Amino acid sequence: MNSNFDIIIVGGGAAGFFSAINIAENNPKLKIAILERGKSVLEKVRISGGGRCNVTHACFVPNDLVKFYPRGEKELRGPFHQFCSGDTIEWFEKHGVELKIEEDGRMFPVTDSSQTIIDCFLSAAKKLDIQILLGQSVQSIFKSEEYWKIETNHEVFATPKLIMTTGSNPKIWEMLKYLGHTIISPVPSLFTFNIKDSRIKDLMGVSAFAKVKVKGSKLEASGPLLITHWGMSGPGILRLSAWGARELFDKNYQFVIQVNWLNETTFEEAIEILKDLKQEHAKKMVSKKSPFHFPNRLWESLVLASQIESEIKWADLSKKQLTDLANQLTNGEFQVNGKSTFKEEFVTAGGVDLKEINFKTMESKVHKNLFFAGEIVNIDAITGGFNFQNAWTSGFILAKTITEDFL
Repeated sequence: MNSNFDIIIVGGGAAGFFSAINIAENNPKLKIAILERGKSVLEKVRISGGGRCNVTHACFVPNDLVKFYPRGEKELRGPFHQFCSGDTIEWFEKHGVELKIEEDGRMFPVTDSSQTIIDCFLSAAKKLDIQILLGQSVQSIFKSEEYWKIETNHEVFATPKLIMTTGSNPKIWEMLKYLGHTIISPVPSLFTFNIKDSRIKDLMGVSAFAKVKVKGSKLEASGPLLITHWGMSGPGILRLSAWGARELFDKNYQFVIQVNWLNETTFEEAIEILKDLKQEHAKKMVSKKSPFHFPNRLWESLVLASQIESEIKWADLSKKQLTDLANQLTNGEFQVNGKSTFKEEFVTAGGVDLKEINFKTMESKVHKNLFFAGEIVNIDAITGGFNFQNAWTSGFILAKTITEDFL
């Protein structure tokens, strides 16, 4: 059977639905179909943000927003000037979904349920008569003079305009490669560090704002660091994993990190602070209370690692012990052996080479009438709603382009 549509979107996720709805709202006469290989749509939306769906981030300045994208910073600047986080809030409000801002800037539906976003998309698609075809696994994509031919496990589709929103799908990347696109090989982008070290062994759940560097490289990041069962996690570590995705992959996830538990405080400054504490608290025991903004348990552990027994008083600290302690505080080295995926929010760096996309239109530079939105391209971000924002922005831009083409 041959099914013809004005526009076919491959991939029933966030970017696919946003593209389809925006095109249909711009021009309700167009016949649009979403092909989804699974039994249901919007699965990633369902599980994102712990089932609450982190829709976007309260960062409203395009030039600031791009800084959250290890890959795509330069390319997204123009697109974000067309459709940014503020536009996302407005779009959802118009569609009956109110968003709220949390302390860390992440934005969620006020219902705290990703089902709200799914319902919003599904009801808009129904109202606009967008066909959602499930269980359609694409087997091949072929380009003729006038049309794209898409063969699935069930039927053959033809369309003048093809939109790819399949996220990190190796099979689809292979097909695009065959069509002449360059695919940047995928590597994990958000992951936590596996570390076995006596200093953090029993500190699960302890968190501190720290600066972390990868020894022997330019990679560094600051942010809350969380000690877990298997090592270290938290925004600071995830940021480092995102910016270092390629480099850490090349190191086979075996490397040393240097942790500054005092964030920006230097080794020399730490020595001075400790000398002051030595005078101020001469009669008190060193290990008893953390003089810094991190929990006592972590302080005790670093004191112990500096060869300072638990009964020692500040006045009795030797010069060597002071130096060792300053070193543990500002430059503790930890061996990383492997990684763990961060929750269910699996993000990969990789995808269609950004040089082959026109970011004013989201159209392929290799083939006319082939468009991309979302994570199928080599763009990724740290957690916080940024990956979704890329999906909304790219979907909005290609919708505008395609609608103008049909006028």
